[in-house]
Amino acid sequence: MLGSAKWSRCAFGVSAIASLGFLTSSVSTSLAHQAKSGWTYPTSCCSGIDCREVPQKAISERPEGYVIVGTGEVLPYKDSRVRNSPDGEYHWCSVGGAENTKTVCLFVPPRSY
Repeated sequence: MLGSAKWSRCAFGVSAIASLGFLTSSVSTSLAHQAKSGWTYPTSCCSGIDCREVPQKAISERPEGYVIVGTGEVLPYKDSRVRNSPDGEYHWCSVGGAENTKTVCLFVPPRSY
């Protein structure tokens, strides 16, 4: 009978360790936030919820820089938060992913000449 109890504890321990490994791998995967096209937002811009693709009409341009239409925030063209978009689409990263907060990063397609 004692052997059976040891076997149960051992099986439970192995199961718990396997479950923990699965959860750990799921958590680390979820921390990497990807654009729809498959590229990964840099961790300096995104904490898993901050970035998303936005339509072209959500961003406009003035001589001073890019304008986030929803907030009126202006990011100068040389601002370190303005980055090249790997897929040619606009991507906006805002604090907490909210529509009314400050910009963390803005990914913009190449400018036409």
